Amino acid sequence: MGLASLLSASCAPIAPDHPEDAVLMGALLPFSGSESAIGRNLEQAMLLAIEDLNAAGGLDGRPFDLVVRDSHSSSVRGLNQLLALLYKDEVRYVIGPEENDISLGIAQDVKSLDVFQMLPGYAAPTVARSEARGGRMRLAPSPFAVGCALAKSAVQEGIGTVNSLAARDDYNASVSTEFKTNFAALEGRVLPSVTFTSGQPSYAGKIESAFEARAGRTLLAAYPATASTIVTEWTVSGRPGTWLLGPALRAEVLLANIPAGSLDGYFGVSPSLSLRSECHAMDGAEEKIDCTTGNAEAFTGHFSRRWGGDVPLPAAHFYYDGVVLIAMGLAYAEATSGEIPTSGHELQKIIRGLSSPDHEAASWRDLKTAMSELRAGIPLRYVGAAAEYEFDEYGASMHHFMQKWTIDDGSFVDLAPVSVTCEAWQ
Repeated sequence: MGLASLLSASCAPIAPDHPEDAVLMGALLPFSGSESAIGRNLEQAMLLAIEDLNAAGGLDGRPFDLVVRDSHSSSVRGLNQLLALLYKDEVRYVIGPEENDISLGIAQDVKSLDVFQMLPGYAAPTVARSEARGGRMRLAPSPFAVGCALAKSAVQEGIGTVNSLAARDDYNASVSTEFKTNFAALEGRVLPSVTFTSGQPSYAGKIESAFEARAGRTLLAAYPATASTIVTEWTVSGRPGTWLLGPALRAEVLLANIPAGSLDGYFGVSPSLSLRSECHAMDGAEEKIDCTTGNAEAFTGHFSRRWGGDVPLPAAHFYYDGVVLIAMGLAYAEATSGEIPTSGHELQKIIRGLSSPDHEAASWRDLKTAMSELRAGIPLRYVGAAAEYEFDEYGASMHHFMQKWTIDDGSFVDLAPVSVTCEAWQ
């Protein structure tokens, strides 16, 4: 049954049968709980990638397939399900999870089992050191890139002072720190900030404390469920101060759960879905960027045709690419060594090597040709649904632009892209 059984059971975590010779990838997604709105969409992206890869011949005739488990948007239950993927399902190639703390919880298991973990999520842990065992790669922009773009955008808007109201989880805390560090490096003034623990019944005291500083803008760094409560309480209290919006807040679920129009006019940044080749500097300093979006629009059309008009979330582009990058690495490894790598450490090196700018490009739009050439031992770099991938020595994707956006009449509206030209990559 394989893929067909998985399609019919996407939200019911009943283990489907798989073709006997299938190459399995495992994924942990939130199908229930506070983050359930995104789980199905991300699964659709991965299933589409599996279909496209199998239509392109699979792994020298062997089909790819998915094992998907539900994180329940819970750290404890999600960690148990992720451990089940590793130890019960014995999956060697893992995609996700979306939740940062769950991913951190298996870091030692990834190393001890020497499995491969692809991290497409915005909030994925950083990969900033080499490991002798296990392989991890991060696809979305780092907190440093986000913080750089937010700081540059604030300076360009003439904002002289900032602070933040940030959740204490690793991702939002890192975004807040990088934003303030880069803003200070750009000679802006950082005022006292406030942190909070998500899941509280009220944040009224934290809101009051954050706006007591009277900063020109206050960065709201949180996930949508928590941010909706904060924005609602802020609106009821008379809307003191003004916001900058963290990257996780470009989510329709946020707009659906706040007072109408309450965030209109505020801006934030999120990963750009324009390819680097679709972006061009309008000045010598690369501070004014013009980007087209043809590649992302083509993928949206491809996704929508397969899924009855559904539109992929921005993160879904990265999940599709995560599946394809793994498949490309496996195909090239088999062609050049005669076997499929079961070592996550080795697979990570192979995928990084394929991303060399010296190699010919292979687009998601023509995976049949790409997989055929990889099976012939020809190295190709991947031009995906979200990016033309370049990886640093640790496996982190390098992003050169971020997308600035605002909210107008209850809808997200793209503004000019922002180049990531701060002094150091992290």
